[in-house]
This record gives sequence, structure tokens and C-alpha cells, in this order.
Amino acid sequence: MGSFVIKKLLKKGVPEKNIFIPRSESLDLRKWENCMKAASGRNIVIHLAGNVGGIGLNREKPGELLYDNIMMGVQLLEAARLSGVEKFVAIGTVCAYPKFTPVPFKESDLWNGYPEETNAPYGLAKKVLLVQAQSYRQQYGFNAIYLLPVNLYGPGDNFDPKSSHVIPALIRKAAEAKKLNKKHIDVWGSGSASREFLYVEDAAEGIVLATERYDKPEPVNLGAGREIKIKDLVEIICGLMKFEGKVSWDKSKPDGQPRRCMDVSRAAKEFGFKARTDFNRGLIKTIDWYVSKERNRKTA
Repeated sequence: MGSFVIKKLLKKGVPEKNIFIPRSESLDLRKWENCMKAASGRNIVIHLAGNVGGIGLNREKPGELLYDNIMMGVQLLEAARLSGVEKFVAIGTVCAYPKFTPVPFKESDLWNGYPEETNAPYGLAKKVLLVQAQSYRQQYGFNAIYLLPVNLYGPGDNFDPKSSHVIPALIRKAAEAKKLNKKHIDVWGSGSASREFLYVEDAAEGIVLATERYDKPEPVNLGAGREIKIKDLVEIICGLMKFEGKVSWDKSKPDGQPRRCMDVSRAAKEFGFKARTDFNRGLIKTIDWYVSKERNRKTA
């Protein structure tokens, strides 16, 4: 998502020389001194860094995801305060919501239960940032806001089968099955769970709008306001990729949270955000990006 946020900032007229992008290779934000380096001399910090992945990664490395995301977020926010940063934009996650949140998810439901178990450590690590942001606003008058994006997708996504989310995982499975002339693909779960997906460019627009216009303590959902069952999602992706084989559902694997769909009215009211990318069009752009990347990789 970071590259899309940068493009939006440049389009808004922010000079490129004024945008500092700390990379994990040079500034590991789990270390305090690096957080101070990242925050020092900045007017605004948009915290997009995270150790994140799909259900498989969350099951395999819950401790790592909890530790890394807490350390990055908590230290960077404190470093921003100490460095005199004017505004801190914390990016949370839909995984922070309780497992059985009524649909559509309202921000007021955020504390009404424990997150879905497979991604609770990650969700809670990100949720701590909301408490910290509100506490710092109360004690120090520090302007920190908190945004809750739903599941993202788009060009540049993570297609690593060990850590990817559902859309890139399905695209890669269908592509590889076609290449190897396989007659089926295996998909985790039963297909009955639902998800909401936000195109990455829309998410970037929402983040930049909130950075410009929102200065309140209450968390804000960033979503598209539409829900789709995983079974239907699989059919759409297979259709777009012209994969005509069978889908085998591995019901021994978890579905994750039963349903996800956000109430997006607060974002529209507070800073005029509305997702604009048609879902199928966004999927086509994502598929085209992946296919092009694989083609270029083979010819390199």
C-alpha cells in the first residue's frame, strides 16, 4: 500500500524531497533508535509498516506477528511524540474486530468481544495503537488518528503462498494450475465465510484524505461496504483467469472470521471517502499485474 500512498501524496503536490520512506532493510522499526531516526524532523508520520499475512502465517507465527507489530507501532508513536511530529496516522486492521461482530461492522463494536482466534495476536497488536493514540491525545494533546482498513488487494500484493492473503493466493493457484495443466485447485476452508475487499488505490486515497481532513480520536473504518462469500470469490477469479478445473475445499483448514463487512458511513461523513473501484475491475488489474510480473521474471 505504501507505494500507492506515495503516488497520492505526489499527486496532491507534496514535493518528493519531503517524503521520507524508511525501509526495513535500513531502519528496523522494532528498534527504538530507528524509530527516532524515522520520526525526527517530520511533520506527519503515516505508519504503514507491518508484519502481516494470511491465515497460514497467522497460525504459524502468532508470537512474531504480535511482537513485531506492537514494537513497531508503540515505539514509532512515542518517537513521533518526542520528536514534535504534528500528526500521526496509525493504520489498524479489520482483524481487530470481535469474531462475531454484527454486520456491517460499526466502529462502536470494536470492543464488544475477542478477535477471531487465528489472527487475534496480530489484530490485538494493531488495536493497542488505538488505545495509545487516544491516551496520548488525552495526556499530551498529541494529534494521532486511527484508521481501520478492511482486507486489501491490488497490484503489488504479496503472492508468496506461505504468507499471502486470499485473493493473491487464489490468483497464484489458478495461474499455476493452468500452467501445469492441473484439473483442480485446493482451497482452504468451506467457502462459506464472507469478506469485504478494498482496492489498494482506494485505500491509499482514504488514508491521504484522513491525513488532510480528520483530527478526531474516534477510529474510522476504511472499506468498500460490500460483502462476498469466499466460494463466490473463487468462482469469479477462476472465471476471470479462464481456469475451468475443479475446486477442492479443504475443510480441515479454518475459515477464519465468519463474516466481514464494514459500515463505511463515518469515513464518508468525516472526510468524504468512498471506494470507487469496481470489484471485478480491481481483480482484473491485480491479475494482469501478477501475470505480467511472472512473464517478466521468466524472460529476465
